[in-house]
Amino acid sequence: MTPQCPRRPEPGALSPRFWVEVVLGSLSGLLFVITLVWRDWIELLFDVEPDAGSGALEWLIVAATALVAVVCAVGARMEWHRAHPAGVDASR
Repeated sequence: MTPQCPRRPEPGALSPRFWVEVVLGSLSGLLFVITLVWRDWIELLFDVEPDAGSGALEWLIVAATALVAVVCAVGARMEWHRAHPAGVDASR
């Protein structure tokens, strides 16, 4: 029985991390837009006012979701460039 070498990822294959970052970034971006447009969704959905109606929680959600979306976009871009390095013939 011969030992097997670990399989190398195929050039151009995207890792599961890329897809997690794309999905998480997209969901964060969607929540960012929803919170910007419809600020009282938390009160309407959960029937509570965690910030006593001041809107502070909504702005915290806007900032946090924007940050998560940007971090995920940068991470996904890095994964994309790792799978598709510059100078590699794309026609293969």
